[in-house]
Amino acid sequence: MTESILYTHKLSNGLVLLADPMPGVQSAAFNLLIPAGAAYEPADRCGLASMLSEWITRGAGDRDSREILTDLDNLGVTHGEAASTVHTSVSGATLGRNLIPALAIFADIVLRPRFDDDEIEPIRALAAQSLQSLEDDPGSKVIYELRRRHYPDPWGRPAPGSIEGVEATTGEDMRRFFHERYRPDGAILGVAGAIDWPRLKDEVEAFFGDWKPGKGGAIVERPTGPKHDHITRETNQIQIALAYPTETMTSVDYYQARAAVGILGGFASARLFTEVREKRGLCYSVGSSYETHKNIAAVMCHAGTAADRAQQTLDVTLAEIDRLHREGVDSLELDMMRAGLKSSLIMQQESSMNRASAMTADWYFLERVRPLDEIAAKLDGLTAESINEYLSRRPPADPTILTLGPKPLAITKGA
Repeated sequence: MTESILYTHKLSNGLVLLADPMPGVQSAAFNLLIPAGAAYEPADRCGLASMLSEWITRGAGDRDSREILTDLDNLGVTHGEAASTVHTSVSGATLGRNLIPALAIFADIVLRPRFDDDEIEPIRALAAQSLQSLEDDPGSKVIYELRRRHYPDPWGRPAPGSIEGVEATTGEDMRRFFHERYRPDGAILGVAGAIDWPRLKDEVEAFFGDWKPGKGGAIVERPTGPKHDHITRETNQIQIALAYPTETMTSVDYYQARAAVGILGGFASARLFTEVREKRGLCYSVGSSYETHKNIAAVMCHAGTAADRAQQTLDVTLAEIDRLHREGVDSLELDMMRAGLKSSLIMQQESSMNRASAMTADWYFLERVRPLDEIAAKLDGLTAESINEYLSRRPPADPTILTLGPKPLAITKGA
């Protein structure tokens, strides 16, 4: 595997610039992470960060909302702005020759939004529609609510917020949050693709150098729960979701943990898919995934099934998690998982947008960017014995279990 050259530069205001020139591509992409996600919102203004991420694009600098969209379209920029639990992200991709003009527009969006009051109610209506669509999607709803119960607050806060929070949020609330949380110290800008590093560095200094550091306060964690809960909905299916702790990206056992999650339910031949769907026909879709914050990580499992099969689905899922840690994995499972994990961690980074996003994520979690050769070597170095040793000393803690449907299920261990 050929490694490209990674450049890093830290502006005097704290903004970190990462750049990865990718030979052979004509596109260039950027991803800017700003420490202004839902975790920093006032508890009674849930949804504020998402609303603000929409407001900043509706007029900035010398351009009104329509002029911003027209100029970005003329540059061929595909872009997105969104809030997550920890960050607000601003991203875009275009031809390499149009990168610098695109960054100039987004510097205005991030540093000099107009904040026209006429835009607030349309933004509020969009936020309410997003929340309604979540209510109409039980599978997504149960995962959002599982995070809220599993993680200490505010790490489980869903970025869409709540109807109450969206309705209560005012323009003044969003302006205050912007001035407190949109700050270069803690922000990370990753750029990948067809780029000229010396010019990029100089232009980013010119665009973002006068961005002033903020004074946002520290996050205070609060316990949540309950560990076992049910949301009553008159649905045709019962949604089952559960979570239990695993390793963060800084852990020496990170790759072993990722492998275990993949073997449990991360691909079509994984344990959960085979045992729950193929052998027993209990549901159409079931699986597990890995997700992490900086200091806390979880294995997330989800299945949707008919009411008469829900209890068995939950029991078999719990039994498979238990069996994974008791009996371990074999080499054939490991080889299949390794191919899938390599694809998700390495092959997807062949696109400039995915590479820019991966770089900013690595820097946030690790304060460095992992070379692709390092990731490949770590995956190639995994053995069934090393994963089984990890599994034997890291039994799954009592999971957080949430169901959604007409009736709650009994929480048991084993099928």
